[in-house]
Amino acid sequence: MLDLAVPWHRVYELHVVRHLRAVARRRGLEVGFWDASSEGEAPHARGDLPLLSTACPVYQGEAPTERLCYEQSLRSGSLLEPNRPWTVTTCYAGLREIIAGIEVDGRVVGALLVGGFRGTDAVRPTSDALLRAWNDTPLLDDGEIALLGEMTAAVAADVAFALRSALALREPNGAVRTHYDAIIGGAHPMQLLYALLDRVSRSESTVLVQGENGTGKELVARAIHNGSTRHDRRFVVTNCSAFNDNLLDSELFGHKRGAFTGAVADKPGLFEVADTGTFFLDEIGDMSPALQVKVLRVLQEGTFNRVGDTDTRKVDVRIIAATNRDLKSMVERGQFREDLYYRINVINLTLPSLRERKDDIAILVQHFLEKHRKTGGGRIKKLSEECVARMLVYPWPGNVRELENEIERLVVLSGDEVVIGEELLSPRIRTHSAPIEEDRVLPTSSSLPEAVEALERKMILDALRRNRWNKTRASAELKVSRRNLIRLVQKYGLDHPER
Repeated sequence: MLDLAVPWHRVYELHVVRHLRAVARRRGLEVGFWDASSEGEAPHARGDLPLLSTACPVYQGEAPTERLCYEQSLRSGSLLEPNRPWTVTTCYAGLREIIAGIEVDGRVVGALLVGGFRGTDAVRPTSDALLRAWNDTPLLDDGEIALLGEMTAAVAADVAFALRSALALREPNGAVRTHYDAIIGGAHPMQLLYALLDRVSRSESTVLVQGENGTGKELVARAIHNGSTRHDRRFVVTNCSAFNDNLLDSELFGHKRGAFTGAVADKPGLFEVADTGTFFLDEIGDMSPALQVKVLRVLQEGTFNRVGDTDTRKVDVRIIAATNRDLKSMVERGQFREDLYYRINVINLTLPSLRERKDDIAILVQHFLEKHRKTGGGRIKKLSEECVARMLVYPWPGNVRELENEIERLVVLSGDEVVIGEELLSPRIRTHSAPIEEDRVLPTSSSLPEAVEALERKMILDALRRNRWNKTRASAELKVSRRNLIRLVQKYGLDHPER
């Protein structure tokens, strides 16, 4: 199989998949994926994905599931025909699954599954345990199956499109991009952003960059400029919220000598300074309506007047605007001009928050540790596992800027220590909710099964924490199969809290 940039568990973040999952769960079903490279691994036990049915653990306890699920997976793969958008298969236990193939570059690389139901022709099991699970399994008629099948096939087509887009984001040597100009990150939302930047940079269109504070809007604007035909010209930046109305007017458009008290000489504005280059207007949502009119004129005609001057000046400037405010809502409330909104919103880039790209925290931490190594005496330090764990569950309301500030603070406070412990973290991060509920103490009950379960749970939890929630490594350490570990994780409710 092609080494795709999007892990299968990330596909759950797609809106269409979330919608399908909501529809399926209303019927007591579940959504999963089958990977063509899994060499027969059962679809419903693949990776960190949930079981397709709550009945699966019951059935798995009644039969040699490794062999049976393997054979079922081979049958599932053989049903994926290019001219057949979806089909239905029945597992060894009588549970049925809808299978819709996911095709990338002419190859079926996997399948989208909706399963955990029984048909009208299902055979009742004889075992009491299986019968109880069988009675709890949803029953779908042919019409419901057909409707769900068509929906699954449509979503599978959207997933294939997302995977093709991710594949196109590879570097020439096949590696996933982990940076773009000065932007750091390799998570899926960043890969999609990089693809947009490739197209946007080469154009001359006005761009509106939106996102929370600290997400790197100026870095994105600079990356667009550096990738454009204007890269050898001026890149000018101003923050519209840093000046009052009169000062911002003079800052943007300049003024004529004597225009106001203190105007002792003619002064060019930033639009003139940025002529033939790029002008980044940060926090444009804080600009007054009067100045919005003047900016609109520059955008439409390329002309303006200095404060106190009657001479019209003309410039050729590409404008990139940014804001953390909801401009559309401001337009509806009459706080922002509708014509200017549509003029700057030719291309819209929305930057993901750090909590939406937590896979990037590790690479960002390493980048900032190297960046601030001089602050720590020239040595590159590292964070303890406990420190990293705390950072992974913290929501980072200040985004990348807050993370960098925290790393710089840790480097300073750690002194000569090479490994930075969690005790040095800021209180807001250190006291944030723990990665998972506190370890349960062993029961005082004399019940042997209860004591065994408590010990088993603690050992699994400890192994997961030591291996950063990587189930493959944790299962190897515990000397159990990965599939068995996934079942036990679900049994004890030990899923990673951020998933």
